[in-house]
Amino acid sequence: MALSPKQRLINQVAIVTGASSGIGAGVAKSLAADGATIVVNYHSDEEGANKTKQEIEDLGGKAIIMQADVSKEEEVQKMFKQTIEQLGTVHILINNSGLQDDAKFVDMTLEQWNKVISVNLTGQFLCAREAAREFIRRGPQPEISKATGKIICMSSVHEVIPWAGHVNYATSKGGIMLMMKSIAQELAPHKIRVNSIGPGAIATPINLSARDTPEEEKSLLTLIPYGRIGEPKDIGDVAAWLASDEADYVTGTTIFADGGMTLYPGFADNG
Repeated sequence: MALSPKQRLINQVAIVTGASSGIGAGVAKSLAADGATIVVNYHSDEEGANKTKQEIEDLGGKAIIMQADVSKEEEVQKMFKQTIEQLGTVHILINNSGLQDDAKFVDMTLEQWNKVISVNLTGQFLCAREAAREFIRRGPQPEISKATGKIICMSSVHEVIPWAGHVNYATSKGGIMLMMKSIAQELAPHKIRVNSIGPGAIATPINLSARDTPEEEKSLLTLIPYGRIGEPKDIGDVAAWLASDEADYVTGTTIFADGGMTLYPGFADNG
């Protein structure tokens, strides 16, 4: 990856949660390539965060690292406070941190439920709230961005597709959808744009088990009409556009980047 000639996000600061690997790392690099200064957030994978930061610097971008558990209010507030102290403000939040802890519904423990909801949904609430507070405090900077601020929530095709065996995860993503829309409705008068990206199957550590063998990968591909598994850069490129002025009239919507998974391909021959 090289710096984009467009530099659509120049002079903007972007916090990317969960940027130590996978989609978060891909999004961080895409935003950096478009000119943003990146706050690489991580929870426990410091080595991965350092790798993301180094890759951003290798392409000529700028990044700093911030450790925080997004499910903890005081840690989220500290991350935003330190970012503002070091970089002046925040213009973009990529609400990416997420995890899975799967079980059959009847076997799922309250601990498994709370673990996923606290990171995937409560974590996005906490980060979005702090971002919105900073955007409103700072006010518009039209010379930098048409929008006062941009919040992008990382959702999933499973905000609309049920997923047996993953009830906590699917519930968190369905919650993200209406949280995002409600926040977008409330913050639009402040010229704050709030949207989601709904990835399908992306080649990241979180779904490695579904790609372990050629047979498993072939089975996964039956769910993807476009015929390939996505890469983190596919999501990063959508995020960079969505954060830019090119998407200034887009708010309150989910953009699915899924190779057609939400087209329910099982119905293709049974219509």
